[in-house]
Amino acid sequence: MSNSSLAASSHTSGLLGQIWGSIRTTLRLMSYNRVGFIGFIMVLLIVGLSFIGPEFIPLDTKTKVDQIYLPPSWEHPFGTDHQGRDIFSQIVHGGKDVIYVGVVAAVLSTLIAVTFGTLSGFSGGWVDTVIMTITDIVLTIPRFPLLAVLAAFVTLNNLAFLGLLLGALSWPTLLRAVRSQALSLKERDFVEAARALDLGTSHIIFREIVPNMMTYIVISFTLSMTAAVYAQVGLVFLGLVPISASNWGVMINLAWVRGAIFYKDSLWYIMAPVLAIALFQLSVITLTRSLELVFNPRLRSGE
Repeated sequence: MSNSSLAASSHTSGLLGQIWGSIRTTLRLMSYNRVGFIGFIMVLLIVGLSFIGPEFIPLDTKTKVDQIYLPPSWEHPFGTDHQGRDIFSQIVHGGKDVIYVGVVAAVLSTLIAVTFGTLSGFSGGWVDTVIMTITDIVLTIPRFPLLAVLAAFVTLNNLAFLGLLLGALSWPTLLRAVRSQALSLKERDFVEAARALDLGTSHIIFREIVPNMMTYIVISFTLSMTAAVYAQVGLVFLGLVPISASNWGVMINLAWVRGAIFYKDSLWYIMAPVLAIALFQLSVITLTRSLELVFNPRLRSGE
């Protein structure tokens, strides 16, 4: 083997070692908060079940009139629905779209809020005035009624577009909070030193100020994702988003329109998607306890 090949192999091994070391350190820090670490494990399980589970658990689409609203059993862990189909397979196949839309919306809203909120707080003057005026205007618009009206003119059947639309309407609250953080941080000594060195606005914002807000940003990201999940499920439940695929929101909608509430044996058909959404939301929120330890060294002073 040539020297160049050996050098490349050594560099790759060193890089993989650094990545693995960072992962181990992060997991160790997250494990200090047991509740947060349990939330982390639950998020991994739910995401894994939603994205990998469908490869191993086929969706039950066959109507079986002799098995309508069966109670939970070994064959059907969550019972069956109004057509005798297995509810558990619908839960497995129904989480992917919900999580995808939530992540897309959270990424967009967080990106807008962090970029322009930090720029507004750091720059001040007319830049701050323009950004905050636009923010206040968007903040006064009732998001859910607006989405309901838009659904009458725009077909919201594209998941990426739905996520982007939810994200485009969800940033004002976070932007105002980020601006407040930036107003405080720009008076710190390290920002003043960066100004004195004339490092530029983009460097100061993204290299000096934003890293010191990471704890707040990550927590806000998770809260934005949960809000987007609720908004999406609400739209689907009301029939405003014509998503035909299996989806937790679709399951709740079908349970409602098919009159499941009037059948005594339909409890699991109604509660299964509700519990799936609630468990995912709870896992994400409790995960923030461990993320605080990762991004805020002051909380680890007693380790």
